[in-house]
Amino acid sequence: MTDQIKRKLQEEINTLEHELIHELPKEIKKAAALGDLSENAEYHMAKQRQEFVKARVRQLGKRLAELSMINMNNIPTDKVGLGSTVKVFDNTKNEEIEYKLVTSEESDVAAGKISTTSPIGRALLNKKVGDEATVVTPNGKRELEILSLSTIHDEVDEKPKEAQA
Repeated sequence: MTDQIKRKLQEEINTLEHELIHELPKEIKKAAALGDLSENAEYHMAKQRQEFVKARVRQLGKRLAELSMINMNNIPTDKVGLGSTVKVFDNTKNEEIEYKLVTSEESDVAAGKISTTSPIGRALLNKKVGDEATVVTPNGKRELEILSLSTIHDEVDEKPKEAQA
């Protein structure tokens, strides 16, 4: 799960670093050759892009380091955590909903994948089957009762069984 995200982040870092090292210096040099830098829009745009790319590379590097520190042994086996699939009963909407808790990079609300940093994700973390979670959303409070739980550890254990079938 996190290996795919790490690869995606590293690919973006590589692309941005290539732009930073090879393409932007050429653009800046070409724009500088046009003359007066104080009124040279191409030069200023290239310099702004260079600063943005540097900041983005730092941001991606920091996120990559954070993801590298995720220790599967620290993710609970009997409570909601990263990678858990949780079926809840929403008392406010009077319906059952299934969520998969993922990293912010994988988040896709339409597909039922919510980030562990989202309001619902934070409310569900460390809860067990039978627990209730109160979530404060822009539409008001929601009461969620946990009906079933499958952790990332359960899913890892099931994969070899599926491969044998």
